[in-house]
Amino acid sequence: MANYSVCGIDCDTCKFKYEQGCKGCREIKGKVFWGECELYKCNAAKKQDHCGKCEQFPCDKLKEWASSENPERIDNLKNL
Repeated sequence: MANYSVCGIDCDTCKFKYEQGCKGCREIKGKVFWGECELYKCNAAKKQDHCGKCEQFPCDKLKEWASSENPERIDNLKNL
């Protein structure tokens, strides 16, 4: 099984793992190299494993992020 972030990115294939040394949002608790991840923070507040468990899935924020980068993340979450 892939190493998915809370928003459905496969961390093992994400370019930021190699370019920025990112260890994945779960390990670093959403404090990624560019700041604090809103989607991680939202999931933590709701005590959810990932966005796919949310009643609002896929929310506007997840759709926005998927439209700009890693569009497969929503499909990944549907398959979990």
